[in-house]
Amino acid sequence: MNSWNKYNQQSLRYPHLEFSLDNSRMDMTEDFKEQMATLIQDAFADMKALESGAIANPDEERMVGHYWLRNSDLAPTAALKNQINQDIIDVQDFAQKVHSGEITAPNGNKFKQILLIGIGGSALGPQLVTQALDKEAVMPILFFDNTDPMGMDETFAKLNPVITETLTLVVSKSGGTPETRNGMLEAKNYYESQGLKFADYAVAITGLDSKLDKFAVAEGWLKRFEMQDWVGGRTSLMSTVGLVPAALQGFDIMQLLAGARDMDIETRKQNADDNAAMQLALAWYFSGDGQGRKDMVILPYKDSLGLMSKYLQQLVMESIGKKYDLDGEIVHQGIAVYGNKGSTDQHAYVQQLRDGVANFFATFIEVREGRDGDSIMVEDSFNCADYLQGFLRGTRNALYEAGRGSVTISLPRVNAYTLGLLIALFERAVSFYASLVNVNAYHQPGVEAGKSAAQVFLDLLAAVKGGLTNADQTAQTIAQAIGYAEEVEAVYHALVHLASNGEANQTLGAKPAEDTFKI
Repeated sequence: MNSWNKYNQQSLRYPHLEFSLDNSRMDMTEDFKEQMATLIQDAFADMKALESGAIANPDEERMVGHYWLRNSDLAPTAALKNQINQDIIDVQDFAQKVHSGEITAPNGNKFKQILLIGIGGSALGPQLVTQALDKEAVMPILFFDNTDPMGMDETFAKLNPVITETLTLVVSKSGGTPETRNGMLEAKNYYESQGLKFADYAVAITGLDSKLDKFAVAEGWLKRFEMQDWVGGRTSLMSTVGLVPAALQGFDIMQLLAGARDMDIETRKQNADDNAAMQLALAWYFSGDGQGRKDMVILPYKDSLGLMSKYLQQLVMESIGKKYDLDGEIVHQGIAVYGNKGSTDQHAYVQQLRDGVANFFATFIEVREGRDGDSIMVEDSFNCADYLQGFLRGTRNALYEAGRGSVTISLPRVNAYTLGLLIALFERAVSFYASLVNVNAYHQPGVEAGKSAAQVFLDLLAAVKGGLTNADQTAQTIAQAIGYAEEVEAVYHALVHLASNGEANQTLGAKPAEDTFKI
């Protein structure tokens, strides 16, 4: 079959959405689709159950309802529907009052900028929206998305000299996420060092009665928004987590929700050939034999979508990367995701994609509109948008000629509506793929294990601090003294950390075992 016939048979268009998905370069066979028929129908049934309110996260005994956020009529109870609708009204009302000056900073001036403190989906989603729609922003926003103190100091420097008109959003469902809690405490300390009362600038987005919620109440914070228990971090963009910062920046949150809702409608169809999310999930399955044997390279050909690969890295890898399947069998499922914007990649790792290990498939994201206005001709009769399209098509062809498959997603332009389309497409593809490979997309035991491991180190660090004296001691000596004789290496790294941050003195020996430490 020639490429034109294949393209016509294996591309899917939603003309009213100006959206298309081209799977023709994945070479999926008819036999494969027939073999997947039962799994496809099971995945449709799983999605229907999910949207109906079935328990999807057995670890926490909760539903997963991010699809209701853009269509509250789907919510399983009237109370949930009313809650979703009221949250949107509250977000819009708060943003309008901030923009109009009805809600002001304590000095009587309008708030001029935003600091968002969060991690994972609580930061990645808002960061993606910010970059994608930045030209429409009426308030700039900066982020604490790590517990790196130097990064925080750099952000504080950028917030000045208008820290007095900086609204701070603290986003954490539980209120106990260490990175977010640390960032909040650092921000509180910084405001107070400037003679300001942090509570007058602080907004909480958190679970009802969480640690953060209780702290915000006790401190008298400016505003609190509820983060629903049935919304997971990596699918929280359409909840208060994403809507509050988006509305404050002046973005059209109703269009964001509408785009996601309209893609949901199309990808709720039970015919796999007409369902873009199922087609995407099948492409992932076909490429990696249902075992994640190939990585997913995300290549958005638009600067405003530069964070898409990072956003999808969390959405896909945290959802699909699981040790056990739903039957309790060890499967080590997952799809590794990485990428960067085109045509930047023409000068980065496309060389390896073309000529190196064929352990991936590419996902091109095409934005058809070059710019809002007219363009100059940079060479003969070609403008920059022509070159961008040329690089996309040229790279796609070069990869295919070298036996590398690809999917191409096409949008007319980047705005709130099309961003909603794109996010919903991948959210539903992830859910379908999880069903196809029989894993739970909505729990994250590995993340919790990582948090527990960090606490183990912090407990050891506290013991090491207590073991330091005025006398020089090796790591082994200290380890034996504090009851960690079998963990000398961990003790050593704790000692180096303390020495690097002014809490201990380190004298180097010929090798680490001969280094000595003291107060």
